[in-house]
Amino acid sequence: MKAFALVALLSLASAPAWADGTCTANAADKHLAGAAKTSFVKKCTKDATAVCTQTAADKKLYGAAKTSFTKKCVADAVGA
Repeated sequence: MKAFALVALLSLASAPAWADGTCTANAADKHLAGAAKTSFVKKCTKDATAVCTQTAADKKLYGAAKTSFTKKCVADAVGA
């Protein structure tokens, strides 16, 4: 349990790239283009998926509810 709390605390301490907006908006703010933009958005999406999946688990969502929640959460974070 302590390990889980530590991981949760560390994940909050290192805020994801999309914490202050969407992945695509942050890429535009950083004036990224081409491969750099693709790489940034891909990593940001991966980070968002991990956070959204953990949030769904924390809310004890399963099955279709978990899938729906995670899909919407990631879409909101990416800016799709």
